Amino acid sequence: MTTEPERLPFFVYGTLRPGEANHAWTLRGRTTAEEPARIAGALLYDGPGYPYAIAGPPDAVVHGTLIRPRDADYDEVRAVLDRLEGYAPGDPENVYERVITEAVRPDGGTVRAWVYLAAEPLAARLRATGTLIGGGCWLSAAAAERARRPVGPGSDAAPEQGSVPDPAGR
Repeated sequence: MTTEPERLPFFVYGTLRPGEANHAWTLRGRTTAEEPARIAGALLYDGPGYPYAIAGPPDAVVHGTLIRPRDADYDEVRAVLDRLEGYAPGDPENVYERVITEAVRPDGGTVRAWVYLAAEPLAARLRATGTLIGGGCWLSAAAAERARRPVGPGSDAAPEQGSVPDPAGR
């Protein structure tokens, strides 16, 4: 595995957050700390089942979680996250770029962290035609969307008989 000089925590804002689908298999049991955080200078766009963050104006904010992998698991966690996010250093076909940002912790302190931002070709499409998530919090937007869906017989949101509804609402 390739090692990089800085073993920074990761700022995650979508399905890697605790309780979400990708957290369970990528991060659960491999972290020493997980705390709410936010980053400035980024916008959040809705994607098919997950969000995309892109660089934005300085006053834009994205809410998420600061994840600190255990030292023994750090290189493996970084490699798994890179694969999940479609990132390879220097690859022009990257879906996301892993970049350093300043995350703001609940106490107001800041910490340097890795964040995956949509690579520029995708970021340009999102700016042109994407759906911006107001307030910069995917969990709030996903919960609001689930609350708007009709539930009951004959609705698209009603589970089929014998099926188990997806707790994430997807």
